[in-house]
Amino acid sequence: MHENLMLIGAKGHGKVVADIAKHAGRYKSIAFLDDDPSLKESLGFPVIGKSGEAYKYIASCDFFVAIGNAMVRRKLLGQLWANGAEIAVLVHPRAVVGENVSIGAGSVIMAGAVVNPDTRIGKGCIVNTCASVDHDCVIGDYVHIAVGAHLAGAVNVGENTWIGAGVIVKNNLNICKDCMLGVGAVAVKDIKAPGVYIGIPAKKKLPC
Repeated sequence: MHENLMLIGAKGHGKVVADIAKHAGRYKSIAFLDDDPSLKESLGFPVIGKSGEAYKYIASCDFFVAIGNAMVRRKLLGQLWANGAEIAVLVHPRAVVGENVSIGAGSVIMAGAVVNPDTRIGKGCIVNTCASVDHDCVIGDYVHIAVGAHLAGAVNVGENTWIGAGVIVKNNLNICKDCMLGVGAVAVKDIKAPGVYIGIPAKKKLPC
């Protein structure tokens, strides 16, 4: 682990991640890389280059990809790992993380979130503000559990899935990879096919 943190992505999500890193107090310095040339700083931290320049800082910084899009996050993290970068895990001091919880590299647990015991969080995940993940859940790589979403106990979520804001997932369910549960949906049975699911109870949205 290094004393410096380099964040890739300086916009909305990046600001929240930088704030978490600041409050966690692990790093002496925080800076951003971002491909928008108009950005010179974000939340008071400097933007010092573009994402393609990450290799310059691998020897001196931990990295975190602060981009909401799961496919972009996966691509950039893969490039960083291939070049030997150290990837941070960030947990807000006001999150609650239970015993025997594992959190994969490149994942963030935000303010007010609760992750209960014996849960496994994969790589590159987001457990967003005030979301909760109950006991014995398994969250695949690059999953986003959005603001105020709640997973009951022993839920399995496949990789690249987005659990939208305010979603509720019943206990002991399996949700396959590459799904999106729309805002406020309530999942009461397994979701076995990729797609967009909305409503109460959640049902697959049909093409227009």
